[in-house]
Amino acid sequence: MADSLLSRLAQWTGLGRKEPQPGGAEPAKPDRPTVFVKELSPRSRRHLMRHFLALEDKDRLLRFGSKLSDEMVARYVQNIDFARDTVFGVYDRRLRLLGVGHLAFAPRETSRVSGATIKPVVAEFGVSVSAAARGLGVGTKLFMRASMRCRNADVDTLYMHCLSSNKVMMHIAKKAGMEIHRDYGEADAYLKIQPANSATIFQEAMQEQVAMLDYIVKANFKALLKWGARVTGLGGKPGGGADQPPKS
Repeated sequence: MADSLLSRLAQWTGLGRKEPQPGGAEPAKPDRPTVFVKELSPRSRRHLMRHFLALEDKDRLLRFGSKLSDEMVARYVQNIDFARDTVFGVYDRRLRLLGVGHLAFAPRETSRVSGATIKPVVAEFGVSVSAAARGLGVGTKLFMRASMRCRNADVDTLYMHCLSSNKVMMHIAKKAGMEIHRDYGEADAYLKIQPANSATIFQEAMQEQVAMLDYIVKANFKALLKWGARVTGLGGKPGGGADQPPKS
C-alpha cells in the first residue's frame, strides 16, 4: 500500500513521468523502478562512508580521478561541507545508498569553465553508483535533481570533470546535451541551466517530500523487522544487542 501511494506521488511530482531529457535524449525505459532522490545531511555521513568504501578500486578511480585509499575516502566524507554544497542520495529497501551525487558550489574564478557564465557561482557535479544499481537510471535521476537545484539556486552553469573512460559520467553528459571537451584522457562538460520559475521550485519541494516519505517508510519497516527478530529470537545479536534505526 505504501509503495502504491509513493508511486502515485512520484507520478504527480514528475519522478515517474517519461519526460524529454535535455538535449533531446530519449526518456528512461518505462519498466525501470521509480528512483527517489533524497537530499542528505551531516547525519548521513555514516551511510556515505559505507557507500564510498564499498566502491571497488576501479570505481574509486572513475569517481575521484585516482584510487583513493580507505583513509582518504574517510577524509573526503568528513570534509564534505553540507552548509555550502548539496549531496543527494538514492536508498534501497535496506537503507543502503545505491547512488550519491555531490553538487559542489565554487566561485566562478576558480572554475575551469569560468568563461561560460557571468554568474558569481558555478556548480560542479560528481556522481557514484553502486555496481548493483547500474542501468536503473540512478545516475541520471541524481543529475536531474542536481540540475534542478542549480536552477532554483540561480546557478546557470553545471560543470562535470571526469576521466574520459568514465562511461557513467559521459553517458549522463551526452544524454543531458552537455558540451564536452576532451584532453589527455580527461573530459570537461558543462550545461547551461534555464532560470527558475514557481513550477520548478514547487516541483523540487514536492520531490524532496516524496523522497523523505519513502525513506521514513523504509526506515520504519527495517525497525519493525528488527523488533520482530528480537521478539521471536530470530536474527538477534548475541547479548540481545541491536543496531539503532538509521538516521536521515
